[in-house]
Amino acid sequence: MKHRHHNGLKTTLLFSVLWVVLLAIWALFFRGSAGMLWIFVGLGLVGTFVGYWNSDKLAIRSMHAYPVTEQEQPGMYRIVRELSQKANQPMPKLFVSPTQAPNAFATGRNPSNAAVCCTEGILGLLDERELRGVLGHELMHVYNRDILTSSVAAAIAGVITSLSQFLLFFGGGGDRRDNGGGNVFAALALMILAPLAASVIQLAISRTREYDADEDGASLTGDPLALASALRKLESGTQARPLPQDQKLVDVSHLMIANPFKAGAGMAKLFSTHPPMADRIQRLEAMAGTQGGITYY
Repeated sequence: MKHRHHNGLKTTLLFSVLWVVLLAIWALFFRGSAGMLWIFVGLGLVGTFVGYWNSDKLAIRSMHAYPVTEQEQPGMYRIVRELSQKANQPMPKLFVSPTQAPNAFATGRNPSNAAVCCTEGILGLLDERELRGVLGHELMHVYNRDILTSSVAAAIAGVITSLSQFLLFFGGGGDRRDNGGGNVFAALALMILAPLAASVIQLAISRTREYDADEDGASLTGDPLALASALRKLESGTQARPLPQDQKLVDVSHLMIANPFKAGAGMAKLFSTHPPMADRIQRLEAMAGTQGGITYY
């Protein structure tokens, strides 16, 4: 599918910048002894695999969600079954989280091992048309393999952060004989700024994936205004009933359709896992104004 806002290209470019930062650290500090670099990369890969393989269990457990039957949640089942069939994908497992904070998320390493979760708050807040828009968004996270994308981004950012911390505390490794005195400050700046840059880029990747899920979810449902209406309600609903800043919830907050915490201002927006609601709504309304440009599955 062609994305009108080129979100896939933006994600690729952001990943490229992450790799540039990692390679800059290698070139400055590990060029002569790459063994330490590969140790950190190996640890990052192991952590990524474990987190990716168990992503559904970790997120469901963090939200204290419970599985629901079709008798308990006929609306959810009806919508998800219809959209899954439309996309020619398997039916995911459905869960409900016992919190009045309105939100939803999807997780799982692939469509065959996916889980979709709604909070009790969002089920009470949205009408069925709006819920359909939200569930279409969540399913597209699974179909677009966004769990893998976010896991890889987190792994690269984690390796950069770990390497920088190691260098700050224990000094640089490798061959730095040709680094003149003028380069010492540049190297120190890299060690300090690299983790910050990696975090900002990782979060920017998360935001591009949200835009993608909005657009693809609207294409799947054929109703971008339904998702726009849902996002308006969620913007006020999440602020009225934010989740506590528990670390387990922070770790899975990027999966949710709306930022579950109190919105920040100024620089805090730079470190947000979600794009501004106003921008998302505006894009969806633009899609609704050009229905001929939407690709239906």
